[in-house]
Amino acid sequence: MTTNRMPSRLCRRTRKGYLLLEVVLAMAVFSLAATGFTLALQKAADASDMAAREMQITRILSSALDEALAVPVLEEGEAVMELEERQVDIQTLYERIEEMENQDGQLLQDMWRITVTAFYVQDGAEIKRSAVTWRYGRLYQP
Repeated sequence: MTTNRMPSRLCRRTRKGYLLLEVVLAMAVFSLAATGFTLALQKAADASDMAAREMQITRILSSALDEALAVPVLEEGEAVMELEERQVDIQTLYERIEEMENQDGQLLQDMWRITVTAFYVQDGAEIKRSAVTWRYGRLYQP
């Protein structure tokens, strides 16, 4: 009786080769999944940063508009304010509205258009956002 051990060794080697291949494939799948998860987290963080910046700009515009509305005596022209710590430039434009009518067709006197514009840079692009309102000129005068 002769025993042939050759096929058994060959079979073990082939199994070891397949085991190594399975480990390499499992690591490749894991690395792809980890990379995808990391990219998804990065995009979520970028979106969160952008939303926070938009909220900050909205608060700055609202504050600047409130400040412009509280000016006791309006004069035509513009005012520029630089907020260096926020990296935002604010431009406030005061314009007299010559002819404005109410819903009954009556001409409204001494009405002003106040436009507040914020200029800032986000992701390398210069962005401009504005807020506009109207005000009666003698609102804060006795």
